[in-house]
Amino acid sequence: MKEKTVYYTDLLNDEFSGVGERREITVDENYPFSPENIFYKAFKWLLYRIIMRPVAALYAKIKFRQKIVGREKLKSQKGGYYLYGNHTQIPGDGFMPNVMTFPRDTYFIVNRDNVAARGTRTIMTALGALPIPSTRDGLRTFRAVIDQKIAEGSAVVIYPEAHIWPYATLIRPFSNVSFRYPAESGAPVYCFVNTYRRSKWHQPRIVTYIDGPFYSDEATKKARQNDLHRKVLEAMNRRANVPENHAFVHYEPTPGDRGDVRRNLNGEEM
Repeated sequence: MKEKTVYYTDLLNDEFSGVGERREITVDENYPFSPENIFYKAFKWLLYRIIMRPVAALYAKIKFRQKIVGREKLKSQKGGYYLYGNHTQIPGDGFMPNVMTFPRDTYFIVNRDNVAARGTRTIMTALGALPIPSTRDGLRTFRAVIDQKIAEGSAVVIYPEAHIWPYATLIRPFSNVSFRYPAESGAPVYCFVNTYRRSKWHQPRIVTYIDGPFYSDEATKKARQNDLHRKVLEAMNRRANVPENHAFVHYEPTPGDRGDVRRNLNGEEM
């Protein structure tokens, strides 16, 4: 893979996935986050268990020769959990967590545009996509569905960086907003970091580190939210900063523009 440099102006909001704008959709309390229809359940089982999971394993193995360090931590977890990761691959970020969490069902909290393409909503839902609602009532339904998935023993994957930066070796600052879910429920939190290695075939190899579980015994929900955010951010930075993590794509601030540094780790202007 040929190395290159990409310039950014905003660590929090720049997007380099190459995916263009998608149509706006409404996700409210009537959105089918978890259909109970028997035909849908049969379709989901076939698509998710028989097709997608083997494809995900082959993709990770053939394209990246992925090595997972610490997977036993997830396998030994009895109940459901939250799994946070760095956002650096299309379509890998939708595939590879399923390899880490096997055999449990895995769901992804995603932006609404991930289910906006016409004719794909049922497929994306069957593959575990849980789009963030656009209405207050939708948020209540959404939260109830997430709690249900955790109670069922599933993994809920969150990419707190929100935007995809392909092959990025830095952990971008991210908000503590998504940590309100485990802060309220007390469910365990894990994180993973995909790091990149040189290879003799000149193609990146992925080594994935898994850390956790993380809990917080702070007295208030806000304090627990901040505590979990800090613990995960520190663990992810520690893993990303290993010297072997090779930058096939170098992300640099736009020359003369330092607007990206005027924010703290919660995304607030300083």
